[in-house]
Amino acid sequence: MPIIIFIIFIILILASCVKIVPQAHTYVIERLGTYNTTWTAGLHVKVPFIDRIARKVTLKEQVVDFAPQPVITKDNVTMRIDTVVFYQITDPKLFVYGVESPIMAIENLTATTLRNIIGDLELDETLTSRETINTKMRATLDEATDPWGIKVNRVELKNIIPPSAIQDAMEKQMKAERERREQILIAEGEKKSAILRAEGHKESKILEAEADKTAAILKAEAAKEAKIREAEGEAQAILSIKQAEADGIKFLKEAGADASVIQLKSLDAFAKAADGKATKIIIPSDIQGMAGAVKSLVEVAKED
Repeated sequence: MPIIIFIIFIILILASCVKIVPQAHTYVIERLGTYNTTWTAGLHVKVPFIDRIARKVTLKEQVVDFAPQPVITKDNVTMRIDTVVFYQITDPKLFVYGVESPIMAIENLTATTLRNIIGDLELDETLTSRETINTKMRATLDEATDPWGIKVNRVELKNIIPPSAIQDAMEKQMKAERERREQILIAEGEKKSAILRAEGHKESKILEAEADKTAAILKAEAAKEAKIREAEGEAQAILSIKQAEADGIKFLKEAGADASVIQLKSLDAFAKAADGKATKIIIPSDIQGMAGAVKSLVEVAKED
């Protein structure tokens, strides 16, 4: 019976010496009170009663949110700023043996670094230079925590809380700025509206003038076309008369008419030309002789 108990005791001791380290974790092992090795992920066996796990360290990125810290700006304005630090352990041995309380050390270092940076800035610069402050703090903290086996990946200013009086003044300033922008937008809208109305009136006047001009041009062209057609009609009428006269003369010639008949036709043409409207007609001498002969024949005819 005692042998069985002893065997079970030995088995339990051996089982306790077998350790499995999870992924993204490390175990710092001490042998007889001094650092021996660092176990990474996997299966490991320690020496009973000699080796011990000094500390289990995670290699994942971690975040710590520090309480608001009072800081004073260059223009003597006291405000409270809380920060968020993202860090990662890169050397488990330095992390275990480098500093007693790493998180407390980072918090104090963050507070002092923040005071140093904010002390060189005025209030307005502090409110508008978050990215610059974050970059400076990350560089300073990363350099300071390197001997502790810690890498600071990012530092963010979570809240910047100025005094209540400053907040009230800022709110009034923001309200005044919004009202000023509103008035500017209203004025610009009215200006654009007036410009558009003026441009519309101008366009309407231009279109009206162009319409009047087009109407006048069309009227003039119509009058010109009417005169041209009238002149063409008169020319056509004259041409028709001349053609008829030419055809008549040609007909007389083809019919064998003598000079007397032609002279009579000429006299008849002069009579038609007078048409009772002319007060004086100049008749060629040969036609005048022919007219006298005709008159004599008429008188002889009457006597008979």
